[in-house]
This record gives sequence, C-alpha cells and structure tokens, in this order.
Amino acid sequence: MQNVLNALRVLEEVADRQPVGVTDLARAMGLPKSSVQRALVTLHTAEWIQPAGDTPTRWAVTTKALHVGRRAAGELGLRDAAVPVMEELRRRTDETVHLAVPEGGKVVLIERLETAQPVRIVLPLGQILPLHASSNGKAVLAASPDEVVERYIAEGLPGFTGTTITDPGRLRTELAGIRARGYAANRGEWRADVSAVAAAVVGGADRDGLPVASVSVNVPTSRMTDASRSAFGALVAAAAKTLGDVLARRRAPDRDTARHRTP
Repeated sequence: MQNVLNALRVLEEVADRQPVGVTDLARAMGLPKSSVQRALVTLHTAEWIQPAGDTPTRWAVTTKALHVGRRAAGELGLRDAAVPVMEELRRRTDETVHLAVPEGGKVVLIERLETAQPVRIVLPLGQILPLHASSNGKAVLAASPDEVVERYIAEGLPGFTGTTITDPGRLRTELAGIRARGYAANRGEWRADVSAVAAAVVGGADRDGLPVASVSVNVPTSRMTDASRSAFGALVAAAAKTLGDVLARRRAPDRDTARHRTP
C-alpha cells in the first residue's frame, strides 16, 4: 500500500514541478531517493510519465493524465445532472436506482441511490456489467448503431444464468423489442436474484445520437412482477428522456459559443 501511495504522491509532484529529476523530488517530498526512483520507474512503465525532452533523468507527465482528467470531469457532470432525476425515480418506485456508462463493450455503474426497503439490490460502484445480460447493457446496446451490435455479437455471448440470452438471433429480437417499448428488462440474466429495467440516455457533449449512459430500477427477482416491470419500465424511460433533455440543454450554450467562434 505504501508503494502505491508513494507513486501517487510522486505523480502529483511531477505534475507540479515538471520537468523534474529524482533528486529534487526526493528533497521536496522528504523521501529516500531510492523510494522516489522506484515510483518513477513504476509510473514510467504504466505510461503516466515520460522523460522530459532529451533529458532522461528529468520527468514530465504524459497525456494519459489529461485523458483521465477529462473522463472524470465528464462523469462528474453526468452525475450532477442525473442525481435529481434519479432521486425522483427512486421516490416514485421505492426501489434502488443505478446510473451506468458504456465502456469498452460493457457498462460500468457510476452512481447508486438505494431503496429504504429491507431487501434490496446493492451493487458496488465500479461494477462492470455485460451488455447482453443486464438491463443497463441491453438498453445501451439497443441504442447503439447496428455495426456496434454486430461487433459485440461476433465476440460471443457468454451465459451467466439459465435465462441469459446467448443466441444472436434472440438477442437481435430482444433489442428490437427494447427499441419499440423504450426500455430494457433483465429477468435474472446476469445474476438470478437481480431483476431490473433500464433505458438509455442519449445526449451529452460529444456523442450525438449515441447512448452516453443508462438509468435503471433494480429489484430483487422475487419482488419483480409483470405489472411492476411494465410500470417501472415506463418510469425509467421517462427518466432517461428527462436526463437526456437536461444534457442537451447544457450542451446548447457550448454549441452557440462554438458557432460564434467559427470564422
């Protein structure tokens, strides 16, 4: 753990003092040069820092830090817009509500509002879910271009439970149904005890017409009925539409600014 903390501290110091060498870093941080040197090697191997110009003993951060910073800012902006919508959805359903974002052929949970009910679904933030076996994933996949869907199918559809859709034809039919009704349903397809409905959120700063997130209502399978699935589906579809509209309104001033700057 201490080695990890040292590496993160060294990364911050390099960012503040770049270009900088091991001697200056060790002096500024009050650490042995050997500890700082090990951290620098680790950060360089992970491509967080690089030699500064033609001086291999002095270091600067790479653009990897910039990419991560942009990603964090985007998620924070999405969370800020989503939480009020999620709170209203939780109030109306009295069930756990999740916000997820697509990432590398999967979806990742980035926000959760829990129900007060004693039996609930609790998934950790950062949980990765498959596109074909989760409501959030199927909602995102249904809102994606055909080439994205076909590329995902070509990589294989592993089974997780007895209800997971593993047949490409069945999945295509399922996605068509999601597009028609406006929300996806998960009937214990990833974990038998987890059922959910979700809808894709379309909007944001740089992904016109593509899903930037999904919102879901998550229920223990034992508590999800056909009637509640339909009711929650309508509510989650409306919530996703509201969030997409909020993101679009936030984007409008940026578009106007860009238009005015165009010669």
